Amino acid sequence: MSFITTDDGTQIFYKDWGAGRPVVFSHGWPLNADTWDDQMMLVAEHGFRAVAHDRRGHGRSGQPWHGNDMDTYADDLAKLVETLDLRDAILVGHSTGGGEVARYIGRHGTSRVSKAVLLGAVPPIMVRTDANPDGLPIDVFDGIRAGVAADRSQFYRDLSMSFFGFNRPGAQVSQGARDAFWMWGMQVGLKGAYDCVKQFSETDFTEDLKRFDVPTLVAHGDDDQIVPIGAAGLKSAKLIKDATLKVYPGRPHGLVGAYKDEFGTDLLAFVTS
Repeated sequence: MSFITTDDGTQIFYKDWGAGRPVVFSHGWPLNADTWDDQMMLVAEHGFRAVAHDRRGHGRSGQPWHGNDMDTYADDLAKLVETLDLRDAILVGHSTGGGEVARYIGRHGTSRVSKAVLLGAVPPIMVRTDANPDGLPIDVFDGIRAGVAADRSQFYRDLSMSFFGFNRPGAQVSQGARDAFWMWGMQVGLKGAYDCVKQFSETDFTEDLKRFDVPTLVAHGDDDQIVPIGAAGLKSAKLIKDATLKVYPGRPHGLVGAYKDEFGTDLLAFVTS
């Protein structure tokens, strides 16, 4: 397996497929790089180099007590990009990974980046504040922390239903997708999982989004029950210069079924354009 070592000594696992212009994937919470396998294969088969890492605390990466914060996540991504000497890269982030991409651009700029994709991403800010009345109340995120701390195994099993929209009437439930979600979630250390909730919910990415100066695809399902589109994708598309907004009617947070195929088609069109 391949690893880089960050400035604080944390080992970050990554996978590196194909050759060509790099497409770098950042995953959501509480998952890991494996969630991007379908999209990595797709772009690698079409002449791109697909790179994806496990965020610190997640998957096969180290599980440090400190550094489970958005600035460090972004710096870890920068370390990966610099160590592999990736240039003209296309950054793709889902959910929390979208926040990671935004903070990377906010902290490190776009000298190595040519395009960005935010899918069901948490920016500009998820939690409800006086300045963000459309956000979710803090009680929602307190409940996530309580669920993770009390019985994370059962919590992840339950969360998979709304994550993929399987709780909607008439939904075709894939037990395999639910099992994979649980398996990946259980690979996250408890400390990293708990700390990350604050990072994806309370971090304000507004100024980061204003620093985007590359073509950006903002993609979001309008039935996303985890990161509601109104306070996320719709606002991000307005804040990012040169953003293209793609709304998927009736689609959930997680890529599953027809949604996975639809996004794959749009992703391939965007990276090849």
